[in-house]
Amino acid sequence: MAKNTSASINLVRTHLGLFDQFIKWALSIGRVVVILVELVALATFLYRFSLDRQIIDLRGKIKQEQAVLTFLKPREEKYRNLQERLNLASQFANENNERIKAIEDVISFMPEGMSLNSFSLSKEGIRLTADISTISSLREFTEKLKTYEKVESVSIDKIENRPSNALISVTLSIGIKGGAKEK
Repeated sequence: MAKNTSASINLVRTHLGLFDQFIKWALSIGRVVVILVELVALATFLYRFSLDRQIIDLRGKIKQEQAVLTFLKPREEKYRNLQERLNLASQFANENNERIKAIEDVISFMPEGMSLNSFSLSKEGIRLTADISTISSLREFTEKLKTYEKVESVSIDKIENRPSNALISVTLSIGIKGGAKEK
């Protein structure tokens, strides 16, 4: 009869070589690396969603701000235009201070009973049209103008008697020193 001896076959080595140890180490570390890379990819994917949401919110905010700017654009243009005109007027006033003072003085010389119809300022001087009640008031006004140091010349361009309303209509040209002739 036959003996019962069990023969065992063991295919697994009990002693691992250097190459086998390296492969075992590389596979276990490789799994960890793959898991970490997948975690980074998943985190990047989720972060992308938050960035997309921020972009959408910013675009909406930009559209709102554009609507506000479009609404306020005419007011801004009006404000800038006003600022430019104020700067121009300020510059004119600073450059022509002497002439402005002379104009104020000419107007202050006007006698009682004289009403101003038109007043125009040019580089050469002042041209005014006025109604006056008496010739003596006109003479007094022109004498004051002739003796004023800032007035260069006075000429009566037109004089007209209006007996219907008892007035004399006169047009005067007054040359101011510092006008275009001196520049």
